[in-house]
Amino acid sequence: MPRQKTLKSVTIPVSTFENAMKQFDQAAARLNIDKGLLEFIKYPRRSTIVKLPVKMDDGTFKMFTGYRVQHSIVRGPAKGGVRYHSDVNLDEVQALAAWMTWKCAIVNIPFGGGKGGIACDPAKMSDGELERLTRRYTASFSDMFGPESDIPAPDVNTNERTMAWIMDTYSMHSLHTVTSVVTGKPLVLGGSRGRREATGAGVVITVREALKHLKMDPAKSTAAVQGFGNVGSVAARHLFRMGVKVTHVCDVFGGLVNPKGIDIESLIEYVNKNKKIVGFPGAKPFDNKKILYADVDILVPAALENQITEKNAARVKAKIIAEGANGPVTPEADKILDKNRVFVIPDILCNAGGVTVSYFEWVQDRMGYFWTEEEVNARLEIIMVNAFADVLKTAVENKVPLRLAAFMVAIQKVVDVVQLRGIYA
Repeated sequence: MPRQKTLKSVTIPVSTFENAMKQFDQAAARLNIDKGLLEFIKYPRRSTIVKLPVKMDDGTFKMFTGYRVQHSIVRGPAKGGVRYHSDVNLDEVQALAAWMTWKCAIVNIPFGGGKGGIACDPAKMSDGELERLTRRYTASFSDMFGPESDIPAPDVNTNERTMAWIMDTYSMHSLHTVTSVVTGKPLVLGGSRGRREATGAGVVITVREALKHLKMDPAKSTAAVQGFGNVGSVAARHLFRMGVKVTHVCDVFGGLVNPKGIDIESLIEYVNKNKKIVGFPGAKPFDNKKILYADVDILVPAALENQITEKNAARVKAKIIAEGANGPVTPEADKILDKNRVFVIPDILCNAGGVTVSYFEWVQDRMGYFWTEEEVNARLEIIMVNAFADVLKTAVENKVPLRLAAFMVAIQKVVDVVQLRGIYA
């Protein structure tokens, strides 16, 4: 079921896909595009649900539900991660696939949007059970996956090893090794240098550009980071190295605060050993539920969607929100934040570094020639800076918030391709 919100005494579902469609509609209303054409690019082209029987370690069989959504293949193969989480559902996956379409368009890489997932709790499963589940999922979508059709990647609770299983399963069905069917693989299997850090690094590139635009000095700025997984920890480290004082961080186990700034390098070492931030000696405990309201200049929500809503948006004190996660701010919250002059760097721009370097990995796999990490980072820098400049220019010229401008840029790019290709009849 979709995540819930409470309104008075009635509990109603929060539809992540509905939020994504609202964002689309708000931007589309400002563009002079045929309504039928907008309908064509708005909704997913293909949404598939599969039942996955898996033999568990105790010899019993358990059924899991898997999803894969291709939102668009107009600009190229569908591209998007696969997440393992007990709350995974079609509504969420459709929204994430749509955001991938716009994300790829903004950074101008030749992919469409896709997303997948399995409703499961990986923390309660053995490595063997997860491998069998992954291989069954891959086999069930072997007609959709492919370097020219649909390219999975890591997401929540999936990683390089998961991608290796997917790549191997697909390759066994193809009777030859196909490294370019997934991205986010281990380096020895055709992964790209810089891929693991790319999303967090891209977040901070956009923060840096926002600070320039707002004439704010990084050395005099403070930050809070919600979520200390791959994206949050890398973003925190890059902010720390840029001179920003990171005063608040949190993960699912708890939060930390140090008004003088947390030594992020030491914290990452601590987390590598202890698997959580709780107990780190360089900061005091802090209620992780309050991190969104920290009195800082920069807030990086790098956890799950629907974190900032119309109920709590007014309590946000940050001047800049950099969306490391997908969909952390709802459309209703956007209105409140805009009224309070909070500069929101939208997810489809802010966290596009991951899919950008995924594209680099796909290119390297296909040509069999691999770049140095310096080359990857230099190319990422150019793409992210140019994408931010394009969106900011649209925002300034149309006097709209950055999210609306980002959707306007992305929608127009997809429509331009549709009009050039025509619609097959």
